Amino acid sequence: MPTRRTSRALSRSWTVGAVALAAILALGVFDLTHGDRWSAYSRLTLQPLGSESELISVNGIPYQELTGATDPKIPPWFGDVYRLFPERTFDRVLIIGAGAGTDTAVALHNGVGSVDAVDIDRVIVELGVSRHPDRPYDDPRVRLHIDDGRAFLRRSADRYDLIILAQTDSFTLVGNSANVRLESFLFTREAFESARDHLAPDGVFVMYNSYRESWLIDRYATTLHAAFGQAPTIRSYPEPSRVLLAIGPGVKAGAETAPAIGGAVIEPASDDWPFPYLRDRAIVPRYLLALALMLALGVAAVAGATRVARAPLGRFSPHFFVLGSAFLLLETRSLVTFSLLFGTTWLVNALTFFGILLGVLAAIGVNAVIRIPKSWPIYLALGVSLALNFLIPPDKLLLDPAWLRYTAAAALAFMPIFCANLAFTYSFRDTRSADMAFASNLLGAILGGVLEWSALVIGYRSEILIAAALYLLAFVLATRWRRLADRELVRVAAGPTDASALDRTDPAAPRTAPAG
Repeated sequence: MPTRRTSRALSRSWTVGAVALAAILALGVFDLTHGDRWSAYSRLTLQPLGSESELISVNGIPYQELTGATDPKIPPWFGDVYRLFPERTFDRVLIIGAGAGTDTAVALHNGVGSVDAVDIDRVIVELGVSRHPDRPYDDPRVRLHIDDGRAFLRRSADRYDLIILAQTDSFTLVGNSANVRLESFLFTREAFESARDHLAPDGVFVMYNSYRESWLIDRYATTLHAAFGQAPTIRSYPEPSRVLLAIGPGVKAGAETAPAIGGAVIEPASDDWPFPYLRDRAIVPRYLLALALMLALGVAAVAGATRVARAPLGRFSPHFFVLGSAFLLLETRSLVTFSLLFGTTWLVNALTFFGILLGVLAAIGVNAVIRIPKSWPIYLALGVSLALNFLIPPDKLLLDPAWLRYTAAAALAFMPIFCANLAFTYSFRDTRSADMAFASNLLGAILGGVLEWSALVIGYRSEILIAAALYLLAFVLATRWRRLADRELVRVAAGPTDASALDRTDPAAPRTAPAG
């Protein structure tokens, strides 16, 4: 029967849980009464904008307007998409970032034949369906797709007379700790080439957004020029620093590619380096300071926990520390690969984490059923799988149908994770200091999280080389760790006063039994 202390602990747990649930419900009611809505990616706020318009703010930042196509207050860049081509009529139009529907409403007003409207955020689209004054999504010419824009391009075999990237700026990081935003893979050189391949022979590509940095305009102009072989027309608007870039036949370029600042070459973003908002391959110094402080805080927390638990710091394991660092890099690489191949949606991230955890579980099961006698076959398989991931870029996995693409990507990305967990469970099953092994591994994971930022400089593919070097070091350290573990087993079996067995196990061992 439960003791009085256990009953008090259970009662306290229920009280804490009830208070937390009440706080969450209170925050939800507060958001609903103040017009806030939550999507899978952002907090959305509706605000009135004149008599017939509304403004959607994302995480407190003004984002999209629910404005009719004939409203005199509609921003000019919507209509300029079509005024740049006065002689053209567009039969088939693709709008990526259709959102609340204003771009779709303007397209319909200009007599397009059909529109494929794509947006990743279902809640923003639902606001457009229910609240846009023109009701563009009710028009039979419109086909609505809730999808990642890059993933839609990959699956679609259609060609369009006009493709619009309509303010595809999410203000949101993907929740995968990889420094990738929802729209990052829409602004790479490979993404623009994919859009080019979906254009009709005389098709037009247009993108617009608020670009407050001139080097960012340079980057997009340079990338478009490389992808299309033509310098884009660049049209600027004073408020709020809006810029429209257009490419297509029949457009007289209003400006060639703007010169880069100081004569420097602004490197295009790529699928391996998907950071369009980062001017150079570098990490801002204050970020380096913040990362160093985080690492120091992790060291202090682990050291404090070991003191409370009275665990000897001398049992800190460099082997488990390195395993933790390397595994975080593998996890990040897997998340980025799946975001590129299947889209940066919450569902893709959930399936990726499911695959990672399944690999962990499978490794535990294998080590529980099969007692692998030596560790070197595990590390050899791990090295081969890392080499395959380095040599086979993700774009080689763009296979059809989707199930084949998922199977190939999962096999390639999750095999190193499976082997890495085999290595961890192989070492962990014989440890006599489970607490310090976990502490060492956790601290290594913190360092791995810091090392993830190296992708801002070297790209995600090169991080495989760092992971490979760390696992090679882990294998070297495992040899010494195994020798120490064997000594510990002999010491425990022989008893605290029998030093002869310990001496016979290791000639270099001290002649007296170690304390603790």
